[in-house]
Amino acid sequence: MPVWSDQSREDPSPCREGDEGLFEVTVRDGRARLGKLHTAHGILDTPTLLPVINPNIRTIEPREMWDKYGIGALITNSYIIWKHQKLKDKAQADGVHSLLDYPGVIMTDSGTFQSYVYGDVEVGVEEIVDFQRSIGVDIATMLDVFSRPDMKHSEVASAVDETLERSQLSIDAAEGVMLNGPIQGGLFPDLRRKSATEMGEFDFSVHPIGGIVPVMEQQRYREYAKIMLSTLPYLPSNRPVHMFGCGHPMLFPMSIALGADLFDSAAYALFARDGRILTPWGTEKLEGLHEWPIMMPCISSVTPEEVRKLDKQARMELLSRYNLEITLAELARCRQAVRDGNIWRLVEQRSHQHPALRDAYLWLTTNPATAEYVRLNNESLPLDEITSSQETSNHGGFETGWNWIIDSQLTPRKGGEQWAGSDTFSRPHIIAARNLLLDRWHPRTPASAGDDSVLIFYGQSGPWRDKCDSVVAKILQYAPGLEIMISTPIGLVPYTLEDLNPFCHIEGPDWIWRNKFDNAKMAHELELFGLSGKSVIPINLRSDNFETQVFESLSNLESEVKMELIEGQLSLVDQDLFKQSQLMLNRLKAADKFSVLFNTSQEIAAEMSSSMQFVVNKYGRIKNVLSANGQHLASFRLGDGGISLNNSGAIELFARRRKPLPNGFSKTAIAPYSGEGLAVVVVDDDAEPFVRKGRNVFHGFVVGSDPWLRPGEACLICNQSGQLIGHGVSVSTADDLSTMKKGVAIKTRDGIKEDE
Repeated sequence: MPVWSDQSREDPSPCREGDEGLFEVTVRDGRARLGKLHTAHGILDTPTLLPVINPNIRTIEPREMWDKYGIGALITNSYIIWKHQKLKDKAQADGVHSLLDYPGVIMTDSGTFQSYVYGDVEVGVEEIVDFQRSIGVDIATMLDVFSRPDMKHSEVASAVDETLERSQLSIDAAEGVMLNGPIQGGLFPDLRRKSATEMGEFDFSVHPIGGIVPVMEQQRYREYAKIMLSTLPYLPSNRPVHMFGCGHPMLFPMSIALGADLFDSAAYALFARDGRILTPWGTEKLEGLHEWPIMMPCISSVTPEEVRKLDKQARMELLSRYNLEITLAELARCRQAVRDGNIWRLVEQRSHQHPALRDAYLWLTTNPATAEYVRLNNESLPLDEITSSQETSNHGGFETGWNWIIDSQLTPRKGGEQWAGSDTFSRPHIIAARNLLLDRWHPRTPASAGDDSVLIFYGQSGPWRDKCDSVVAKILQYAPGLEIMISTPIGLVPYTLEDLNPFCHIEGPDWIWRNKFDNAKMAHELELFGLSGKSVIPINLRSDNFETQVFESLSNLESEVKMELIEGQLSLVDQDLFKQSQLMLNRLKAADKFSVLFNTSQEIAAEMSSSMQFVVNKYGRIKNVLSANGQHLASFRLGDGGISLNNSGAIELFARRRKPLPNGFSKTAIAPYSGEGLAVVVVDDDAEPFVRKGRNVFHGFVVGSDPWLRPGEACLICNQSGQLIGHGVSVSTADDLSTMKKGVAIKTRDGIKEDE
């Protein structure tokens, strides 16, 4: 049997002076985030697991967790230490780190869970916090009031109020030690929201979500998801969220996607005592296993049969290590998914592995904000299934929580979009990309004016420009008011945005493009785009004579011109006019990208694009957008179909802003600000010289922001005098800017010198 090597790992260094208690986000995928929590015993990388250590029963020694497994933090129970005089004396004399022989971050619980299990505890509110401080913990926990899922609303409300009353007393007793402020509220969204909002006003360092253990024990994962979405949007984003008692790997992907940062559990040991092993899809019993479901280092040289023959203690210790390794591996998988921008894809995959998880996933993704879109694009999911999952009469503010997730998505993003059937439509970044088009793109002419038709290319994946650009340019000569769209497996996209991810690069079987043209679906989509009432001209790009079909469909053309176009006799068509049409198409592409990706109003985008010139590569793709006098305004990105701003473009857009500059922060929905222009971020005087030199903007130096700021979107940077001093790409939401004090807030692309 493998034997642990006692080779030690270097002890952690304390965080920089003044940083203790600060939390920074380093990578994000929507609301999922990788972060760093700064403590006196090292900088803790999140998301991470804090294994529960019973100071009386150590299945795996804390030192082994540090040296062998690289675990940066653990949690133990201060109430147990307080109750046992021998443990109490040693902890107060030598400190809790010496008691446990562990050099990393130590968090302690307060006895709240013991009160849930045994009915009461014997220690006072201030006394237990004072004790935790006296033994040198890194993160203490106040004595809150546990709320069970079977409690009445009035009982839970009383527990929430009592916890709130204890908060300031506990903070005062902590005397500067980092303190957990647990969020209670049972299964009642209004009480969860109240607890989160009011607890967030106190000076806590971490917010555990309490009262979830009985929910998880009963596999009520839909309620677990509801608790998260009724709570997290109302917490300050500069504090880690700790799922108190959650340590089963099957819950990690969904929890992290919804914004969780910390987990703790004794499940690795408790399940081992019962002869059970943890997996990302549930729990397996050792009894009856002939093969390991997942091969991990600790059991690589033994079979399940050999482990069953071990004595009880040895078997429990080995299974505990196996469970811990499985748990750490799933967390690592989640962190990599966040880095890759695929956390929701992992959530999809895991949801198919357990019925309770699938139920929670369907509840999350078939909600009032997305149900119509999911139904529209996936006939295999009946409307009655969606509405039953919604529970629309009692979603308790869930739609706010879902919008909180959607509005934080990065779009467009690089790479292909893997097709996954109906789940594809539920990915938050897909919904965000759709919303961006529907909110910011507008028809060039009202439905009641101009050409009364919409031409829709369908039947083939991109890139479409190679096959269609010359055809579209010709169309613009004779039908400039005709709207042209492309049908993709995830919805319509205007032709002018044909290279925009995720629409242009969907990886999947060929049949997803060959599906029969659905007139009813297209009519509904056109209505969403403001094109209702127009007739549809479907053009199958797989047809050998699709160009002929295009020109034959243009009813307003004279027969002679139509024949010239059909026969391709370009010598009979005005070549100068054709070149002008190509330029017009490029200007339409630029105008629509300015509208959708820079949030520019239709009028300003049209005005700016009317005199634009372009640098085009040898494949006909636009590289740079120039003003009439040759100033470089922006560059088209080849990787994701996005657009990157240059100084001249930033100056031009800022000069056209009509809205007053932001004064402070406000929490407002993003959608009402469509067309208001790029979000402006205001920095203080200390940051100005660094921004002008092109340095990044850090949290703590931002004094104001427009509320429609999105992660991954371009923004303008101003000083407090209202001068434009730079531009960049946000890595934060507006709410992040208002609360966070550590880490990069805006990645500055370039600074603007005072003489520019």
